[in-house]
Amino acid sequence: MTTTYGAAPAAGSAALWAVSDCWTMTRRELAHWARQPVQVVVGLVFPVMLLVMFSYLIGGGRAIDGDFTAYLVPGMLTMTMAFGLESTMTAVTQDLGKGVIDRFRSMPMHSGAVLVGRSIADMLQSVLGLAVMVAVGYAIGWRWHGGVAAFLAAMGLLLLLRFAMLWIGIYLAMVAGKPELVQTVQILVWPISFLSNAIASPESMPSWLGAVVEWNPMSATATAVRELFGNPVAAGDSWASAHAELLALLWPLGLIAVFFPLAVKRFRDLSG
Repeated sequence: MTTTYGAAPAAGSAALWAVSDCWTMTRRELAHWARQPVQVVVGLVFPVMLLVMFSYLIGGGRAIDGDFTAYLVPGMLTMTMAFGLESTMTAVTQDLGKGVIDRFRSMPMHSGAVLVGRSIADMLQSVLGLAVMVAVGYAIGWRWHGGVAAFLAAMGLLLLLRFAMLWIGIYLAMVAGKPELVQTVQILVWPISFLSNAIASPESMPSWLGAVVEWNPMSATATAVRELFGNPVAAGDSWASAHAELLALLWPLGLIAVFFPLAVKRFRDLSG
């Protein structure tokens, strides 16, 4: 049974009511962009800085068969999907800590609208971030060689990974409970991101570490989008490397199947 705040809508209008409430919460989150433009700009500029740094200052890419920039850009697009989660996580904990949820609960509002609105706003910002990164990648010499369908499929896999990471972040934010603890949780993103093939081939790593890297969900997405873009891929003959596109679907869907219901249950327990 669907949990709701306030009075229930007339029979037959529940779906429209839920969509309307979710859109209202989405507009609330988008309005924060206008009040916090620096945070939005920093979120867009930070991955660009990493891309330029790895491309021009570090570069090289051991064990990469082909142009390193062509290998790096898809990897950085993948890493970008893990960045910026702290803003969503902080917003969730602030809403819980300031009693905003209690005020929403007194209104005739669908219970899931708050989380759905936050997730939609985050995904819109992720689309904007991808557009910026693609433009910068093109400017530094990266090119994709597939058709429009392959390009859109690659974007879809990247956004699917972001959606999975988002619900992990929302759940962990509610477990942390306080904004000041979010930074501690966010630190976990860095080892997950860098223990992938986003910027280096597993072939350049010790064998045990390379095996771990190849099974990283971010490695699966990075390899899959490289294949779709027609860019160089990391050398490797493991099952994970050979079935990267399948894993790029299964990993995020599995994570969503676990953390989405956990986040919803946690939210209902906290606001019930």
